[in-house]
Amino acid sequence: MTDNGSLFSISPLTPENVQEMYAVESQAHTHPWSLVSLEGCFGHLYRVLGIHQHNKLLGFAIVQQIVDEATLLDICVSPISQGQGLGKKLLLQVLAEAKACDAVVMMLEVRESNIAAKSLYEALGFVESGRRKNYYPCELSLNAAGKEDAILMDYCWQD
Repeated sequence: MTDNGSLFSISPLTPENVQEMYAVESQAHTHPWSLVSLEGCFGHLYRVLGIHQHNKLLGFAIVQQIVDEATLLDICVSPISQGQGLGKKLLLQVLAEAKACDAVVMMLEVRESNIAAKSLYEALGFVESGRRKNYYPCELSLNAAGKEDAILMDYCWQD
């Protein structure tokens, strides 16, 4: 998928892109996935998409789909590229591909403190379906226990 107005393109990533993914992941998240974890996300149950501009990886999404249930495992955009709607473009492509592969639900979890991501998910039709208490590590200034909740969200396609 290419956005002609801004020259952003979304395409599948391969294991050869893991170093680039790790660089984006490390910049975008306070508790990034390890290189080994990212390497483990390639195979028949996974779709890994990247958003590029001028051949530079600006963000990516990892989806695992088992039969008709898709799970957004990770989505991130490099901090210098945030605020341009790239996360939304990437998420819309993820949703379109999951639906094309017969998904009936897309599930995800998001840090309670990640207001921007929660707002995007809600704007696209995701609804809160549960919580995992004290799931994510966080800065002690956010919570005396050094943990914060994971908000579980689902997107269900309407027939």
